[in-house]
Amino acid sequence: MSQENSERREESPKGLIFNIQRYSLHDGPGIRTTVFLKGCPLSCLWCSNPEGISRHPELMVSDHKCVACFQCLDVCTSGAIYRRNNTRIIDRNKCKLCFACVAICPYGALEMAGKLQTTREIVEEIEKDRLFYVNSHGGVTFSGGEPLFQAQFTREVFKICRQKAIHTTLDTAGCVPWAGMERVLEFTDLVLYDVKQLDPAIHKHWTGRTNKLILDNFTKTVKMVRTWVRVPIIPGFSDSAEFIKRLSLLISGLGNTKVEKISLLPYHSWGEQKYKKLGRDYKLPSMIKEPKIEIGELKKIVDSYGIEVSIGR
Repeated sequence: MSQENSERREESPKGLIFNIQRYSLHDGPGIRTTVFLKGCPLSCLWCSNPEGISRHPELMVSDHKCVACFQCLDVCTSGAIYRRNNTRIIDRNKCKLCFACVAICPYGALEMAGKLQTTREIVEEIEKDRLFYVNSHGGVTFSGGEPLFQAQFTREVFKICRQKAIHTTLDTAGCVPWAGMERVLEFTDLVLYDVKQLDPAIHKHWTGRTNKLILDNFTKTVKMVRTWVRVPIIPGFSDSAEFIKRLSLLISGLGNTKVEKISLLPYHSWGEQKYKKLGRDYKLPSMIKEPKIEIGELKKIVDSYGIEVSIGR
């Protein structure tokens, strides 16, 4: 084997990362470092991380940070940035995503969502917080987007973390082929599994995909790995007693599983500003209605089936 081929073989796999959040308290047990990966097969209308849906880097624009210095206009070779009444305007249809504007902007008004990083680089970032993991029984969580869209990268990082005795948590919706998912679960200590809706038609209308693959993978996952079931409670979509009863019955009927609890996650609109930064419309408000039932009442339903339940985590 030539030296060139040997070096290529030893090169760390790369993942497309759009955020690393330290001191996270809601993505698994203890204090955690949450790594957000780009790419997701779903397009949930309430998504709080819309920059995680696309599999490619994207331009995020914060107009309130712009001071109209127009340095970005000088470096844009596609004519996508221009001046109008002393205001910087960006034509996204012309933008070629070269990100020269991001590099030169001194005020952080222009950002690139998505950076390629090697497994080695990510593990080094994770290890910076090791002291917090030891004292709180925390670890690393891979989220997104959908981390299983980059299954090989996720598996490699989790494998190294397992060797270093760092607890691994996978936050997933499970809408991916089982073969890749199973390989990641081999090195996963805990799964945060999103079950958004059991009705396939309703699920498709609000997320863009049916839930057959998600539920098939769910029944396999809960037999293999410790699982916390996470349910986003979205008014008009999942805030019904009937859905929560069906979900509780489904989990109870699976028999001996590794499901430890159901987490009911209240709806929030924290991601709305991100849609504006990406030049997209946040369509959910027009569909939101008054809650059918308070989340506390939904918790009581889960309790009645003898399943541990929490709100917000």
